[in-house]
Amino acid sequence: MSKINELFTNKLNVINVGIANFRDDLLKQNANVTHLEWTPPGRGNPELIAALDKLEDPSVTDKIEAANKEAVERIINSQPVLIGFDQAINVVPGMTKNTILHAGPPITWERMNGPMKGAVTGAIVFEGLAPNIEAAAVLAESGEIIFSPCHEHNCVGSMAGVTSASMFMHIVENKTYGNIAYTNLSEQMSKILRMGANDESVIQRLIWMRDVLGPILRDAMKLNPNGIDLRLMLSQALHMGDECHNRNVAGTTLLIQALTPYIIQTDFTVEQKKEVFEFVSSSDYFSGPTWMALCKCALDAAHGIENSTIVTTMARNGVEFGIRVSGIAGNVWFTGPAQQVIGPMFAGYKPEDSGLDIGDSAITETYGIGGFAMATAPAIVSLVGGTVDDAISYTTKMAEITTTENPNVTIPMLDFIGIPTGIDIQKVIQTGIMPIINTAIAHKDAGIGMIGAGIVNPPIEAFEQALLALSENIK
Repeated sequence: MSKINELFTNKLNVINVGIANFRDDLLKQNANVTHLEWTPPGRGNPELIAALDKLEDPSVTDKIEAANKEAVERIINSQPVLIGFDQAINVVPGMTKNTILHAGPPITWERMNGPMKGAVTGAIVFEGLAPNIEAAAVLAESGEIIFSPCHEHNCVGSMAGVTSASMFMHIVENKTYGNIAYTNLSEQMSKILRMGANDESVIQRLIWMRDVLGPILRDAMKLNPNGIDLRLMLSQALHMGDECHNRNVAGTTLLIQALTPYIIQTDFTVEQKKEVFEFVSSSDYFSGPTWMALCKCALDAAHGIENSTIVTTMARNGVEFGIRVSGIAGNVWFTGPAQQVIGPMFAGYKPEDSGLDIGDSAITETYGIGGFAMATAPAIVSLVGGTVDDAISYTTKMAEITTTENPNVTIPMLDFIGIPTGIDIQKVIQTGIMPIINTAIAHKDAGIGMIGAGIVNPPIEAFEQALLALSENIK
């Protein structure tokens, strides 16, 4: 029998490249198939291919490599330390009584989605700028409220990210490079402002956080002259099973453990301190914003390095997904449409109930934790969906689009390799592999809150825009 005829009698072993439909058809025919994911560089777009060629020219590759080396070294060498808590009006650059900061790239009131409008109007009522939600919406539309991205004020904010003057903020200082980052406190429960809820229970919780929780944390940290080394604590939390975006069981335990000796020394009543400890124990998310501030602090130190192709910001406002790149200094955003998050929904809700991807919390993935470190937290799949093998695969795959590993923050399950660090837009465009983000899902309408969690990828358009801009600005 000829070799050709043997094809019709032996079981096929096929390597399929690129198009998944071919793999699926072969599997239906009982063939053994190994699928290789592949797309042409730049999706075959001639303009993008020309930009890649320009960036890969020998005359510029050394400049890019040197710039990227500096950028990732600054990320890795950063030592973010929690040094205090205070109200936004007292510490956040550019904050005023009628300023509302929000997640993601710039957006106007008219374009905001339901969760962000819900959070904005709730914050306006909380600040006493309007007597009720209806009046707050009128005020928001009037032009008297200043809207600005958290990221443009050294801040980050979970989900809607809405931050107003009276809210208490983490103050995190980069002891290596001197820059400071801020983020507000966790509200803990699912029916919360950052998810777009804004009823009386939400406002009353914010008032308690302003009048009790925030002042206790502020006074506690005044008793701690050395601050709390967050990078060390982050590493410990990952070794204990967190990925420090959506799973924070260990991180919250470590953080409150570090704060407790100082909390009990404050002059507040025993009942007020008890309220704080009960609040912290109500949800493991208490430390979630803390890690966001750590990541922001480290990544800001790497922003503005000429010729660098390293991503320093990924953020979403519920309408657009935006990135900033180290080599384009300042607040220049590259955007694409926000995507739908895919994952398990709470009972009674359907995928069509969900709002689009929203929040600054993707700063964790930009740093290399969260979705990039899911191999440290196999239990996260019970929240966001998938399998333990998926969680490990996400981490290993992110190594293909990053520049190095962070030896200060390691992954036990993968022989203590460092977390994937330094997303390189060139590698994203060359491979077609998109960063993986795990995140909560807010209801598309204002006033409801969290309805699930899952996995999402950024839009490729943001990275394509950034690549084209860098190719024009290379020096």
